Amino acid sequence: MEKNNSMPMLLPYEPGEFWTQLRQIIHEEIAMSQASSENVVQKAFGTAGLTSKPLYKMDEVCQLFNVSRTTIDEWVKVGKLRKVKVRRRVYFLSNDVQQLFQ
Repeated sequence: MEKNNSMPMLLPYEPGEFWTQLRQIIHEEIAMSQASSENVVQKAFGTAGLTSKPLYKMDEVCQLFNVSRTTIDEWVKVGKLRKVKVRRRVYFLSNDVQQLFQ
């Protein structure tokens, strides 16, 4: 198929200028989106440079997989998931949770 470059555009720009400006706008929007998502991550974890959550609580894992605590306990018994105890609390490593997703 041959492109028809003589198609009239109802914009006050030349086609080349229009596409250049459109690309610029898209690049700016992507940059703003990435910057705002980085700020959200930093606020969520409270530590600058931390891009992922290292530990998940039992309730968070239950919500992620939409299962009960009993199911999570069974997964631990079978070896699908490893728990890490810190004092009296039980956590799950981020890598283990991501592996279980796959």
